[in-house]
Amino acid sequence: MSIEALMEEAREIAEAAGALTLKWYQKNDLEVNYKLDGTEVTEADRAAEALIREQLLKHHPEDAVVGEEHGGSFSTTNRTWVIDPIDGTRGFVKGIPLYSTLLALVDEEGPLVGVIHLPVLGLTMVAGRGNGCWLGDQRCRVSAHSVLDKALINTSSYETFSEQNFGHLKKSGAVMRTWGDGYGYFLVASGRAEAMVDPVCSVWDLAPVPIIIEEAGGKFSNLLGESGLKLDQRSDHLDGLATNGLVHNELLATLGKS
Repeated sequence: MSIEALMEEAREIAEAAGALTLKWYQKNDLEVNYKLDGTEVTEADRAAEALIREQLLKHHPEDAVVGEEHGGSFSTTNRTWVIDPIDGTRGFVKGIPLYSTLLALVDEEGPLVGVIHLPVLGLTMVAGRGNGCWLGDQRCRVSAHSVLDKALINTSSYETFSEQNFGHLKKSGAVMRTWGDGYGYFLVASGRAEAMVDPVCSVWDLAPVPIIIEEAGGKFSNLLGESGLKLDQRSDHLDGLATNGLVHNELLATLGKS
């Protein structure tokens, strides 16, 4: 299949899974369980991932699959799909409309296709290597704001920052918000924010992000400034920084002053 065809297929699968989650969205009797790491999981998470896996098995039985809820391992010889059925389950449980369904296809070079689908908002962002980043029929571009002063910096929670890092960021003049998880990266790629900082995350939180941000003209790295993403692990100790590229080095320097 061409990259364009894979992008369209990934978009359709993510949207179908996202539509399924709406069955449980703002449901009064939603049952919430807790995993060993203390994070929430619901029937919606499991059902959405199961739907994606069913579609991938049907259309790409030779590819490996890794998902937040049902595990898996990365292939050393073929492609691997990475699933986060509900990125932002805590917000989903609270009835907040900014959660997302994330899907990525990776090969030996890294992310090949990435999708961020926002079920409640009805928006889907999809990117493919060398094919741009798209929101509907509109090509996405990062913002042209070049300094931290007045830049919009998102994160999922400032609780994950050290006091020193948090203090330095406050003094930078940046506008700080917690529009995080996949939605934070969506805002960067669409030019509505300058950066998304993720000090603590897992591989499924980040898998579609590099291709989405870079195809929109931005930059992705870890918090040490190292580009690329290690996709051969299911680590809960990854971190990521996505920016419009123009504020990347200044933000790294600011966060590194602790």
